[in-house]
Amino acid sequence: MNIDHIEAFLYVVHYKSTHKAANALFLSQPTVTARIKSLERELGVELFYREGRSVTLSDKGKGFLPFATQIVQTFQQGKKQLEKTQETDDVCIGANGVTAQYFLAYALPKWKEQFPNLRFQLVTGSTTMLLEKLESHQIHVAFIQYVHREGIFNELLLNNAVKLVRHCEHPLPQYDCIEAKELAQQKMVFFECGAFDWNYVHKMFEVEGVAANIEVRTDHLEIAKAFIRTKNYISFLPQLCVKNELESGEFVEVDIKHLLDMNQHIFLTYKNKDTLTSAFWETICHTAKDFERVQMME
Repeated sequence: MNIDHIEAFLYVVHYKSTHKAANALFLSQPTVTARIKSLERELGVELFYREGRSVTLSDKGKGFLPFATQIVQTFQQGKKQLEKTQETDDVCIGANGVTAQYFLAYALPKWKEQFPNLRFQLVTGSTTMLLEKLESHQIHVAFIQYVHREGIFNELLLNNAVKLVRHCEHPLPQYDCIEAKELAQQKMVFFECGAFDWNYVHKMFEVEGVAANIEVRTDHLEIAKAFIRTKNYISFLPQLCVKNELESGEFVEVDIKHLLDMNQHIFLTYKNKDTLTSAFWETICHTAKDFERVQMME
């Protein structure tokens, strides 16, 4: 027996109208009518007397009403109990370092405020490592780049463009339209954060038959920034990481949109949404929108 059919029955009884019940349920009138007829077929009785557009509860319908009410109430109570149980569970979140440092530092306090019974555990690492933990049920959700894997779902969450930046006193000549061969002559510190597909950068140089002059590789953001501050290095860094430095004028973006536009994204990646309440999933998406709005305003 479908709980939606019983709920439709109760709404029609309450509003004494299929049309009003449909509006209250945000359904079409034919859908509500179909649900009532399906319930009647399953029970083998007529629940309503129909005269034109009016409906009146039949004797059989009156007899079924208290049982229908009890069924729906019991279902709702059970659902609330399950949600209450889920809300006391630990929530294990995986993220790359950039997302953890910038987005989650903003989001987690808000999630904790809205869901005070939740206990958060944060795991940082590469996309490959977090994907393995997701598949082995060690984490509930991951904030990573898009992955194509059977049984894994991705929802676009955040935009995070990658910028080529230099110190404001770096001696890079002011080209109107800089070419890859000029960039290849500059010392580069390569920030390997695991959040982006850096193959696009390598291909940009390969097309011109040159190789990037990567003198330093690091997985630590502040180390990458420290090398830029020596005024000798340039680097590709996520916009989230250098927003303040760009706004203050300490760092300057090197315009390479004619060569490469790395507008990569951070995805909400999961295996099974039922492991957490629907309210929490919705909160994640709302928080991401608020975060991007704040970033644009600052």
